[in-house]
Amino acid sequence: MFSLYKKELQSYYYSPFAYVIAALFLLVFSLSFINGISDLSGNVYKFSFPNVFYNNFFYFIFLIPALTMRTFADERKGGTEVLLMSSPLNVFQIVLAKFLAVATVFLTMLVLTMFYPVITMIKGGVVWSSLICGYIGFFLWGLVCIAVGMLMSSFTESPIIAAILGEGAMIILIFIDNFKDSALFTNLPGVAKIIGSLSTQERFVSFSQGLFSLSDLIFFVTTTVLFLGWTIISVEKRRWSRG
Repeated sequence: MFSLYKKELQSYYYSPFAYVIAALFLLVFSLSFINGISDLSGNVYKFSFPNVFYNNFFYFIFLIPALTMRTFADERKGGTEVLLMSSPLNVFQIVLAKFLAVATVFLTMLVLTMFYPVITMIKGGVVWSSLICGYIGFFLWGLVCIAVGMLMSSFTESPIIAAILGEGAMIILIFIDNFKDSALFTNLPGVAKIIGSLSTQERFVSFSQGLFSLSDLIFFVTTTVLFLGWTIISVEKRRWSRG
């Protein structure tokens, strides 16, 4: 499995693809950071890094599908899926290796943003509990999006279509609160409560407040595993349909 993980990782770093995505992510993060500190109305200004992460939720859903769209769709388009499925690895190992490769790229992007907390620490103060929990929450949310993007990529042989499907699914995850509060569910409080329990934004709130919640951690991990499980089923179904 490590050989496939290494191969997938090299496919990102041996091409300009991962560097372009990382540069775009840092650009968006930088703009949010600059915007957060640009309006100084007094001698003391409170700046929150979790707010920067929260503001990047919407922009980030356009970057994650770009990382995940090639995981399976590119294999089909390039005709290498048959070779991959005939390897000694089972489907679980294949999905896990690809997931870990994309997660490593995502983690690298987050590590690069630690430059900004260092600047803040030099020029001011940093609330470490809020910062660390903010990073953990954003990373966990990113893992969910990666799993969703991989599932969408397993449905098609077109990376572009996979990216579009991934973006649509992530938009639903982000704005699920709006569905809960819509007029459609005002008379169905039970359904609205169930929908609200699936909200990734609400789960990030406690992390942004510097609170490490075990229930929120379990939610993110369980959701990631659930989507990865569906990806395994999708890939396995296609494998058997090919004979």
